[in-house]
Order: sequence, then C-alpha cells, then structure tokens
Amino acid sequence: MSFSKHSLLAASCLAGAAFANPAIAQDTAPASEEVRQGGLDEIVVTARKREESVQDVPVAVTALSEKVIETRDITSIEKIAAATPNLNVGRASNGSAAQITLRGIGSSSTSIGIEQSVAIVVDGAYYGQGRVIEEGFFDLGRVEVLKGPQALFFGKNATAGVISLTTNDPTNEWEGSVKAGYEFKAEQYSLEGILSGPVSDTVGIRFAARYSKMDGGYYKNVSTPMNYTTVDVAQGFGDVETLVSQPTESPMSQQEEFLARMTLKFEPTDNLTSTLKVTRDQNDTLNNSWNYVAYSCGNGTGFSQLTVYPCKKDFVTHQNNLPVELSSISPYGRDDGSTYNRYRSWAINNNLEYDFGSMVLASVTNWQRNNNSWACACNFQTTDTNPGGMIFATENSTWEAWSQELRLTSNFDGMFNFMLGGLYQKTDRDFGQWGYYGGVRDSAARPDLLYAASEKISWTKGETIAIFGQVRINLMENLELAGGARYTDEKKDSYFAQEYVNPAYSAVYRSGTDPLGTITANQKFDNFSPEVTLTYKPTPDLLLYGAYKTAYKSGGFSNGGINSALSADPYSDLTFNPEKARGFEAGIKSTLADNQLRANVTVFRYIVKDFQVDFFNSPVFAFNTLTADAKTQGVELELEYAPYSVPGLNVTAALNYNDATYDKFPEGPCYSGQTQAEGCNVVTPNGIFQNLTGKSLSVAPKWTGVVGFVYETDLSDSMMIGLNANARYSDDYNPSGFANPIAVQDSYWSIDAGAKIGAADGNWELAVIGKNLTNQFYVTGVVDGPSSGTASGGVTGVKADQLGFGSLPRTVKVQLTKRF
Repeated sequence: MSFSKHSLLAASCLAGAAFANPAIAQDTAPASEEVRQGGLDEIVVTARKREESVQDVPVAVTALSEKVIETRDITSIEKIAAATPNLNVGRASNGSAAQITLRGIGSSSTSIGIEQSVAIVVDGAYYGQGRVIEEGFFDLGRVEVLKGPQALFFGKNATAGVISLTTNDPTNEWEGSVKAGYEFKAEQYSLEGILSGPVSDTVGIRFAARYSKMDGGYYKNVSTPMNYTTVDVAQGFGDVETLVSQPTESPMSQQEEFLARMTLKFEPTDNLTSTLKVTRDQNDTLNNSWNYVAYSCGNGTGFSQLTVYPCKKDFVTHQNNLPVELSSISPYGRDDGSTYNRYRSWAINNNLEYDFGSMVLASVTNWQRNNNSWACACNFQTTDTNPGGMIFATENSTWEAWSQELRLTSNFDGMFNFMLGGLYQKTDRDFGQWGYYGGVRDSAARPDLLYAASEKISWTKGETIAIFGQVRINLMENLELAGGARYTDEKKDSYFAQEYVNPAYSAVYRSGTDPLGTITANQKFDNFSPEVTLTYKPTPDLLLYGAYKTAYKSGGFSNGGINSALSADPYSDLTFNPEKARGFEAGIKSTLADNQLRANVTVFRYIVKDFQVDFFNSPVFAFNTLTADAKTQGVELELEYAPYSVPGLNVTAALNYNDATYDKFPEGPCYSGQTQAEGCNVVTPNGIFQNLTGKSLSVAPKWTGVVGFVYETDLSDSMMIGLNANARYSDDYNPSGFANPIAVQDSYWSIDAGAKIGAADGNWELAVIGKNLTNQFYVTGVVDGPSSGTASGGVTGVKADQLGFGSLPRTVKVQLTKRF
C-alpha cells in the first residue's frame, strides 16, 4: 500500500466517518420532550421505487440530499462523480459523448450506439444515452448512486448501477428563490429562479429556470493557423487551392446554457396523485472537444511524432476551426468556420400514483427528444508539415424515445407482499456525419459536398417490452426473503450507409457501381434477469443483507462506426451482443452511538459476460465493438458522524477497494505500436492479438476514497455561518481499455471547499464555492490520436499519442441566494 493509501486510511479513521451522505435528505429531529440538537438525520432514498430510509434498504447507495447539492453546486453528471469516490465520468467529443464508470464497469465513449452500463434515471424515467452528459441538472431534491446491477427496479442497461435523480415538486405554500453566481476561472455568470406553490386545494405548480454563460472557459488553446491544401478531382487533380484553418478562440469552452422546468402536481383525492414535468435544455459550447489534452506522446518527445509540441498533463489544448470556405457550404458547418457543440432537448414526464390502501398502482409516462450537432477539426494535432492528414467533420444526431411503465405494489400486513409491473419503450435514432479529409474536392459534386470525402447516414429503430415482478416473504420477525425477475424482449432495426462521395476515394472503395458501406441489421434480443435478497434486521439500528443479482444491457448497432474496405467483416464491426452481469453482494448497515455514527460495509463480486468494449483499429481505420468477460470485486466502507457535542457538524469519509479486470479476453486487440515483445504475439487466422485476461479495465482504480465535513452554526439570533470541505482520492488507473502503458493516469487528490454566511432563517445566503482547489489535472477517458502511431505486432513500433478527456481546473464561484 502506497503512502497515499496509508494517508487516506488514516484520514478516514481520524475523521470517524465515511461517505454515506454529507448532509440531509429531510430535516427531522429525534422524538423527545426536548428537541435535541446534533446527531444524524434520516436519509430517504427510492432504491426500490418506494421511499425508505437508506439504512433500511438492502442496496449499496450513495445519496446526496438537496442541501448537499446546493452547498456543493452539483449541476451535472460530472459533478455528481466528483462527490462519489468510485464513480468516474469522462466527457468525449463524439460517439456516445460519455464514459461513465462505476466500480470499474463502464462503457467506452466512441460508439453512439452503445448505451451506458451506468443507467441515468430522472424522475423514474430511463435516460440511457451517453449524450445525457450534455444535460444540465438543477432544482434537484435528491441524487442516488445505486451500485451494482439494478435490473429489477430500473430495467435494462443497468449492469454497473444507476444514477437516479429526483427533481423537486411543488410546495404546499407559496415560496420562491433567486440565485445569482459568478465563477472566476471561466468568467461564468449564472442566474436561477424558482417559484412554487398551490394554485388550489388540489393543484400545485412549480416553475424553475436557470441561465448561465461563460465569457471565458477552462482550457487554453495554443494552436496556430494551419494550411489545408486541396486539389479538384474533376479537373484531373489540378487547380490547387490552399485553405486556412484558424485557431479556435481561447479559452474554451465558452458554454451558454438555458434550463427550464414546469411541474404541475394534481391531487384530486387523498389517494390519487399525478405529477407532470416538462423540461427544456439548451446547451452551446465553443468546441465539442475542448477538454482533449495530448498528455502522453507515443514517441516520447513530441505530439504526433513531429516534435511539434511536448505532451503535457495540463489544461492546454490544440484546436482549430474548419476553413471558412469548407465550413460555410457544408452540412451543419457554420459560415465563420467555427467549431461548436449544440445540444437541444425536450422531456415530458408524468408520474401517476393511486393508493388503494393495501396496494399502490404507479405509472411513469415519458417522452424525450434530444438533438446534438457539432463541427470539429477531428485529429487535433495536424500542422503544416502534414497537411494531408487534416481531418474535419460535422455531425447531426437525433434521439427520440417514448416509454410507459406500470407497477402494482402491495402493502399487506401479512407475511407476503409483491410487486408486478411492465414496461414498453419505443426509440428512434437518426444519425448523419460528413468527413472532409485527404486534401481533395470535387467541383462536379453536389454543392454542399464540394470538399467532402465521405457522407455517413444511419438510423436505428428500437422496441422493448418487459415484464417484471418481485415477491417478499417475512420468514420470521425482522427476516425477509425477496425474489424477483425481469424478462425483456426487444428488437432493433438499423441502416447504415457510408458513401465515399469524392471520386478519389470511391475509385478505391467502390465495388463496381455500389458504394461501400450499405449495411442493414435486424437484431432481436431477449433476456431473463433474476435476483434474490435476504434481509435481516435484528434491531432498528442494524441491518444485514445478502443478494444475488443479475442484469442485462442491450446489444445494438454502432451508427457512427466506420466501414473500412480493409475490414473482413463489416457487419460484425458495427453490431454487438448484449452485456450481462451476475454476482453476489453482502452488506452491513448500522447506526451507532445513540444515532451519532452511521457505519456501512459492502462486499461484492460480479462477473460481466460479453462486456462491451469499443476499439479504434487505426491500421484498418475502423471502429470495432468487441465483447469480453470481465469481473469486479471489492469492499466499500462508509461512515458518517454527527456528534451531539458539536451541533451542526457532520463529518464523512469513505474507503473503497475495487479490483476490476478482464476475466477472459485471450484475443484482445493490440494497441497501436504494440510490439511482439510487449505482448502483441497471439497469432490467429484472423490476425495478431494480445491476451488481456487479468488486465485492468478502463478507468478502474483499485483504491478510491473521500474525507469531508460540513459545519453550520448560528452566529446570533439572525445570522449563521457554514463551512464545508471534501477531499477525494483516486489510485492510479489506465484509461485505456487495452493496457497501453503510456496512457496511465497517476494517483491524485482533489479538494473542494466552501463557506457561506446568511440569515439564520435561510432568508438570504452568500456563499463561496471552490472546486479542485489543488488544480489537479487528471483524465477520465482516452482515445488514440488519429494519424499517430504505427501498426502493431511488429518487432518495433511507435505508440499512438494519447488524447485524454481532462478534468476541470480550479474554480471559485461566488453565489448569492435570496428566498421569499
């Protein structure tokens, strides 16, 4: 164990607490004749789709209350990860746009067709697409991170876990708030307003809106102008034209975001509640790859093997716009050539609940639609010394889904209870991408394809039907056996056409008169996922549980993949099988020291069959979605301490050990430039591979942890003060899923802290919020630099440069809140 691990363990013990939740899900005091200050407050979660104390639910849950969310300014999936030690989130430029990893299990970012192994659920509805990372979240009542497979209550695509977000409902009395903030690093100002209250005895309404804009950004762009020289194939490769690719503005990302939500709650009777939420999100950034950093050079001296500039772990990037002449006429290009990312989404969600007394019928109806378009210089390192290697691209993708879920849950006084439900979901993805590369143009082509080398059009239409149920039996007092299962039947019909529209390429890639790349797939999947849990609660303050769980994640189609003429099996490159998890988990949850100390321990081991891994095969220039067997096992310690002797103090810490490796991957792909001596020596009829069995999964640190505190106290009858700090530790890990030694991210600490002062009754508050105060740079995902590295399997080789998805630098925000 390294010094860092020793220091983390010591800090955890000295703190006397571990990360369960640094704050409160609801404000309650111990029942007594005199109100007792201090002590733990109850944390309410919905891990089993009903409200329960976190100490009563047999699931490993990290919960963030509304108070913690506000105190730490948690407004995105990435900020949730910063508050959860074994959750990592990487923001990518294309593909699914995200790599979300929990306990070492997560989906790579390069394929838009892969749904995340960590499911995102908002107000009971599933949002599994990685591009949900573009969503901003605000006015949240609760965040729950459920660890391990969660098939029974949260459906497919939860093989690693669930991030469940619950937004606030209308209040019983009229109230409102206005919140204004300014963050100095990005020069970002924000304004948020909430108005909530009853319209009548049966109708409540809530309006919430948030606007933010950066005049600056987090990353410095130090690129220079680059020349892109083209020739006209319609004139015999003559008429040479040199275009200029100007540097993208700096700093980045210069984000502008608008979020709005209207909630209408209707309670016509005591036993019927209908809650309708309509949400709008608009998110624009200057560049879709603003956090890409060349942090490790393949040749050890300079990026792209040209010694243009050194690779460095810093908040510095090299980004260029598209040439104006190219961008202004191209699909989804802009007149000024600027790179960008544009995200728009709508969601309508209705939760209906009818209480029969002994049974409750619940319905969740959801419609969601998002559109994401972008433009980028997509190799990030080309200079005038290699003008033919410049790659520009534009993309437009739309995702639409409609779902209906019904659940009937009993609440009998006897020994038997049950839950029975069904889900129907219909999905539609439309995808288009245009590539501009190779220094060619075609004056005889369709005008908007003058500079295009390829045009990629794809779509996938899906339909899912699932039934699920659970039976709970009280075997004896305080001993419950619960067993259930989910059966899923789904189909996905896909189309993919990748036409090389410039004759310079079509002459190479066409077969006769048919364009390469037209592929169709009609996929059908079905799955049965059972689970069994035994729960024993000998005292109100102690719970023991053991569970066998399984889960299933959909197979599918990589709409944004590449159909290479060098590939032996294009259909297999673009399609992939379902991912399945199974294993055991056991835990102890205890509340000790007269409700001052909460101590939880979890032990787990899961096997993931057909774990989905996306690989960029640079010599063939194709993306392959591969499957392998993986396993994750470990121990998690969580404590929380709130002493009566110091009212207002809440100390937290956590220490997690997790071993996530390939359980069986004897023919894994070699990383670019990997030599025979480095392990690329497994010779098969299909090529040369490496044995990745036993190697670490992507972004899977063995040790993670957090230590923190929150302290609030009154200065007088009218004034209060609050302080908080949180230190998060991560062991070293490899963000590459293929054991590339130059991709390794070293261990690090990241520290957040804040202070506030305000009215004792909460009427107003002035806060300072600091994040990553050590200014620690780290990467949470990686891709090979295009056009870098050499082929693998030789006696010698040069590794591809590593482009990492970098973290946010040190930020300090001042925030003023007024409530009325």
